[in-house]
Amino acid sequence: MAENPAQDINNAKLGFKSALRDLVSGFVSHVSDDDGNWTVKGFIDIYRNIYTISSDTKIISKILEIHLFPMLLKFAEANDLTIVLPEHQNWYPDISFISKRKPHLKFALDLKTTYRDPDYPGHVNGFTLGSHGAYFRDRSSKKNIQFPYSEYAGHFCLGVIYSRAREDEVDETEVFAVHDMMDSQSVNYPVGNWQVTRVEHLQSIASVISNFQFFVCEKWELASDRRGSGNTANIGSITHIPDIIEGKGIFANLGED
Repeated sequence: MAENPAQDINNAKLGFKSALRDLVSGFVSHVSDDDGNWTVKGFIDIYRNIYTISSDTKIISKILEIHLFPMLLKFAEANDLTIVLPEHQNWYPDISFISKRKPHLKFALDLKTTYRDPDYPGHVNGFTLGSHGAYFRDRSSKKNIQFPYSEYAGHFCLGVIYSRAREDEVDETEVFAVHDMMDSQSVNYPVGNWQVTRVEHLQSIASVISNFQFFVCEKWELASDRRGSGNTANIGSITHIPDIIEGKGIFANLGED
């Protein structure tokens, strides 16, 4: 029987999506405690002071990426894939996966994080899905992309939806000295203009985010018909959570083409 390259690519894409969904099903327990709070509490210095994390979405996104990366490495090893990181900070995608057995099979993965909108229950703030110019229009272009867009068998989003702590729950200027990290020489003292607050255990430090929900979709499944931010050439996402989880963007009934 003659090989069908298009079918081969489609089967590989479906297999990659299925394996990635199996992986993310275990992410909640990896990043949160039994109460659903983020296990990352802050930054620590050599004096064992812990500084509360800002709720800035860019900071949250980067730390989550670092937090999840070891599991993505194990995923690559288990599925006979090579990981390639972008050569420059703002290049697309966040991670390229390449099949070791069939190197022509490449998969683009972007980590996308967004928070639940407190003013619109069932919706998120939204996120951007990459450029709708440059390499997206000219799919042989090597500008700002690790490999030309057309070389990827699929373009995926690993999405993270979370809830932000209320302003009265977290003080982003607070510094903590944790009793179970102290030695006999430890004392409370000011750090700059901030006073160190002593707590008994790491768990008693409030988490800036909680209630995680992970999902995997192809980019086109999440796309809306508007820009993602300001006047930049970014594809915007849908915002209704059930539609996001199921990949029911406005192109869902039309298909990727």
